[in-house]
Order: sequence, then structure tokens, then C-alpha cells
Amino acid sequence: MRFASPDFSFGFIVIIIILILFYFWAVKLRKAALERFAQKELLEELLSRLDYKKRFLKNCLVILAISLMFFALMRPQWGFHWEEVKRKGVDILIALDTSKSMLAEDVKPNRFERSKLAIKDLLRNLKGDRIGLIAFSGNAFLQCPLTLDYGGFLLSLDNTGIDTIPKGGTSLTSAIKEALRSYEGGQKKYKVLIVITDGEDHEGNPVEASEEAKKEGIKIFCIGIGTKEGELIPVTDESGQKIFLKDAQGNVVKSHLNEIDLQKIALNTGGVYVRATNTEFGLNLIYKERIAGMEKRELEAKMNKHYEERFQIFLWLALFLLVVEHWISDKKISRDAP
Repeated sequence: MRFASPDFSFGFIVIIIILILFYFWAVKLRKAALERFAQKELLEELLSRLDYKKRFLKNCLVILAISLMFFALMRPQWGFHWEEVKRKGVDILIALDTSKSMLAEDVKPNRFERSKLAIKDLLRNLKGDRIGLIAFSGNAFLQCPLTLDYGGFLLSLDNTGIDTIPKGGTSLTSAIKEALRSYEGGQKKYKVLIVITDGEDHEGNPVEASEEAKKEGIKIFCIGIGTKEGELIPVTDESGQKIFLKDAQGNVVKSHLNEIDLQKIALNTGGVYVRATNTEFGLNLIYKERIAGMEKRELEAKMNKHYEERFQIFLWLALFLLVVEHWISDKKISRDAP
């Protein structure tokens, strides 16, 4: 025998102790109340027809029935059968921009940290989908291959920072090509790439790369983070002081959201573009309205041991004891004199 809810075991023991103590307390209280009601001789005559053995039996049946009910809460199980469990979903790669422009604070706490929080929120809504992570700036790197191990994915996400990719700049093209390499082979469906970036691209042709992705059946969903007005990029200098990033000419750099390429990329591949805000990032919206409804493939099939629930037996037994208790009379059977 095993228990599916063993946490109730402590409560089961406590309940039995409480019921037994309550029984003795109630008997003592009742006796004291009766002694105040009448004199001893009269009391013995009034209670002469009471069968104490039957009353004790009735109380034991009630205590046992309640105990069985609490025992059923522990969900006793014995016997089992094997069940095939199939896990279906789509493959989702998230390409996260790790360039310095993602440090801009037009989205709180900053673009990069807000993106990581949104990805963690998405993870709670996934239903059997595989997920992977691509970090990109001047080039791209597969930080976490496609996996069903969401805990492992979270570790990779937590270890991803602005300095993950040594090469500076932003290259959407490299992120898309890294996704193409990760998805190489297999069926030309069930594939999703979610790009989270401020949209600035300093090299390559991301729109052209998206055409290649389309041929491989990859749907690209783009989330633009930032504002069109732009924002200065805070960085920390060697002395630990907070300053704003400057270009080679010494001019302060202002990062703007570039939506045009992101919209084209999404349109080319049958995805959508969403602009992130402080109140609605858009990642969960994309998943619920577009990705969750996509055709899914079988990602994993395994045999699970399914134990048989037996708590019903103890509930029925408790009910039977209560019925028996109800029909037992605690009065002595009177016999007429011959």
C-alpha cells in the first residue's frame, strides 16, 4: 500500500487522539451533569435501562468511522497498471538581444531584465512544448538547445547577461541563422522563433534571412522593446560609476526602437509583431493567441505506472459503520416476567 497524499498522515493521527480524548471528556462531563440533576439513588433508577456496553460500542463505531474518513484523505493506493503518456507541443526558440542597447531604461527596470521576466512568465504557460534560448548581439550563440527540461532552461536564462556575447553591436541576421542551424532537418512545421529585441540591426540583412526561415517552415514572432523616441544607455565605468554609453566620437548614444524590419520579418514568415510596454509585454499574448493553437507534434512518449485509488473502500466502510451505529439501540431489552 502507498499513499498519494501522505501529508495527511499527521492529521490522521492527531484526529484519532482528539476523538478519543473528546470521548472520555464527554463521558465525564455527562456524568457530572447527571449527578447535579438528581440524587444518586434516583439516578441509578433512571439509568437502569441504559446499556453501557452498547453505548460504548456506538461511540467506538463513530470514532472509527470518522477515522476512516480521514484515512481516506491520505488516498491509499494498491495495485497499478501501465499507461502510455504522450507529450505534444511545438518547438519554440527564443532569441534574446544581449546588446548594450538593451540596458536602456525606457521599459522598467530595463529592456533586458524586463525581457527575462517575461520569458519566465511564459514558461509557466507552456503545455508540453520544447523551448530553447539563443543569445545574440554582434553574433549569435545557442545558449540552451531545445528541451523539455524547463528547470534547465531557466538556469541558462539566469546565466545569460549583456556580456554573454563578446562581439558588440546587434545582428538580427545572425540570430535567425542560428535558429536555422538549430532547426536543421526534420519536418517543415512545428517550428517557432520568438525574437525579443529593440530592432536595431548593424549588419546583415535580417529580412532576407527571414525568407530562408520561411522556406524551412519557421514562423518568426517579433517583440519590439523600447520607444521610438529613444533612450540613453546607462553603463558602469571602470571606477563603478554610472555613465551613459558614448560612440567612438564621444557622442552619447541614444537607442531607438526600430519596428520596420521586425514587422517585415514577422509578415514574411506568417508570424506577428508586438510592441512591448511596461504593462503588457506581449509574449504570453503571442503564445495564447497564436502558438498554442498551432498544430503540435509528438515530442515524447513514455509509460507511466498508474496506481489504483482505493480511498473509496474506506469511505464506504465509514458510511456502513455510521448506518450500523444509527440502528444500534443503547437501551436494555426489557423481558416480561413469566
